[in-house]
Amino acid sequence: MNKKILGTIGILALFTLFAGVYETVDKQQKKAIPTVALLQFMKHPALDAINKGIYEGLASEGFHKGKNIKILFENAQGDQSNLKTMASKFDNAQADVSVGIATPAAVSLANTITDRPVVFAASTTPIQSKLVKSYQHPGGNVTGVSDQAPLKSQLKMMQTFLPHLKNLGVIYTSSDDSASIQAKQMMTLAKKAGIQVKPYTISSSNDLNQTSKQMVANHQVDAVFVPTDNTIAGAMPTLIDSTNAANVPVFPTVDTMVKDGGLAAESINQEELGIKTGKQVAQILKGKKPKDMPVGFIKKGDLVINRAQLDKLGIKMPNKYNQQAKFVK
Repeated sequence: MNKKILGTIGILALFTLFAGVYETVDKQQKKAIPTVALLQFMKHPALDAINKGIYEGLASEGFHKGKNIKILFENAQGDQSNLKTMASKFDNAQADVSVGIATPAAVSLANTITDRPVVFAASTTPIQSKLVKSYQHPGGNVTGVSDQAPLKSQLKMMQTFLPHLKNLGVIYTSSDDSASIQAKQMMTLAKKAGIQVKPYTISSSNDLNQTSKQMVANHQVDAVFVPTDNTIAGAMPTLIDSTNAANVPVFPTVDTMVKDGGLAAESINQEELGIKTGKQVAQILKGKKPKDMPVGFIKKGDLVINRAQLDKLGIKMPNKYNQQAKFVK
């Protein structure tokens, strides 16, 4: 074999060797980019705002989609069977951190993924939902940020707008554990304040039109309280059509629900909640363990008021709120 052939073989061998090295390095680099999976329960403004905030929180900690982090996203559109399928998909993808936006999504992920971190965004009652053992010491592979609303402040605010509030309608989705617990907490507070409470439940958004009309018929209620309820949040126009027709104000707990027709809320800022969640995810990617990360809370709500609804319902704006309130519409 002459020297020319030997030289050619040597060059080919070196090319193959370097190609293999580059391929290995490329695979390692791709593997080094962490994957975060986002599972959103359904589409509506509040959960969309949380989703947006998560990206902002990650970016503030140095994780930018398309650069040094891969993000998977699925929206279950309120379907429990979709949640199970999508949670399994994220499990199979071996996502480094999986995030459930709203309690049903978080519970589905936590029930499916037991060997990698799961973070919840906007679970009102994470202990009752069995996502964590305690707020300070979650104890497992799950932590997150709660969207517990300041209900005592909410009730006082409602009474400030309606000093003669005597009958309060409380409407919520019976299958939504977080909404049910929050609704019952408000009912307890209202009863202690001497207010007559009339609860109404729906099983899906299809029930909302009929149930809401029944609730406000014949002046049965002076006002309506809506907890942090994903199903109702996704169908607020239906509720507001019924309550406006009866000249009854609605007090939700979420700023986006005020924008969609609620009168006022001591609201948790959903985007801020998402940012806080994104920062938690980033800390996990940097090495922290969920079991050692206390559940996060938004400590102060914002008073959000819908000016158009004030005018439409003929309700006077309390002077004490002129300076501190945020107005929509």
